[in-house]
Amino acid sequence: MKEIRIAVDAIPLLLRSAGVKTYLYHWTRHLKRLAGDRIRLFPFLPQPDGFDHERSTLGRAPTLARLALLHLANHCPLPVLNWALPRADVFHASHQLLRPPTNTRVTATVYDLTCWLVPEFHRRANVEYARAFAEKVIRRAAGLIAISASTRADAIRVLKLAPERIEVIYPGVADEYFAVKEGQVSECRRALNLERPYILFVGTIEPRKNLVVLLDAWSGLNASVRKEFDLVIAGPPGWGDPAVLRRLEAGEPGVRYLGYVPEAHLPILTAGAAVFVYPSLYEGFGLPLAQALACGVPAVTSAVSSLPEVAGEAALLVDPRSAAELGSAIARLLLSTALRERLAAEARRRAGMFRWEQAALRSLEFFARIA
Repeated sequence: MKEIRIAVDAIPLLLRSAGVKTYLYHWTRHLKRLAGDRIRLFPFLPQPDGFDHERSTLGRAPTLARLALLHLANHCPLPVLNWALPRADVFHASHQLLRPPTNTRVTATVYDLTCWLVPEFHRRANVEYARAFAEKVIRRAAGLIAISASTRADAIRVLKLAPERIEVIYPGVADEYFAVKEGQVSECRRALNLERPYILFVGTIEPRKNLVVLLDAWSGLNASVRKEFDLVIAGPPGWGDPAVLRRLEAGEPGVRYLGYVPEAHLPILTAGAAVFVYPSLYEGFGLPLAQALACGVPAVTSAVSSLPEVAGEAALLVDPRSAAELGSAIARLLLSTALRERLAAEARRRAGMFRWEQAALRSLEFFARIA
């Protein structure tokens, strides 16, 4: 493979972010394992040794300095980054950067098309920024990575992009999800006082995650099932769902809201679940679902967007807008040990498709073709 130099815009590592931050952290880590110093992180970032979704991987002053450079690049009429960056054969832009360098080949990752397909699930400013990024970067990029075939199809249909410009490269799942030990699960359950078997949801509390329907489905389950299991919800408050947050914080019977769970603790919490439930209304990929599959946890998820593509035969698929259908699928899994065991075995097999080593290797091949 040609010795090309790649600059990856890693600005989301400096911001409060969930899925994109997880993606960038693991993706760049594995790119550097394969390509070493040929991978540089913009803006002049060291490869972090860990991350927190809620804060920057750097201190306050270094973070502000780098965000000032981002602001200058976005608003200065001159192509600032042409001079501010070391020479690279490919520059991979993030969604915060509206004016990437013009003296190299530019690529980007397309995560989802929610700002076009379901704009009501975003703040207006986010929608406007996403559309500006599409016009200024995505339409002009030399090549694009889509994180699922569903996202690629949406990008072709909605943005009218040429199919040959977009390559599907699945994200990976961190190695920790494939190797949780039983003792770790027992310790986690004791620490969180999770005495009963539990159904787990992981994700930011926001309208797209569809927690209203999940809570209604839980309330509609037979009382005998709800006495035997808990519904555990892990995720920080996002935006637009104050009524759901009030329900979670009110402590409905059998519902445990854990709030934000650090990334390091999620594999153990996920592996301990009897069933994973993810009734999202739209996902570009659905990383929490893939993580549950890697833990061998049977799942119930939505029959929309990328989720059937990720789940394969390892989950029960439902109409996410039907509390009755969602509740029925959850009850079916909870009441059938044989079904749970079959889906768990398929989950582990399916999760083998989502390894960061493979994602990084295919990404380097993609960059070589672009360069």
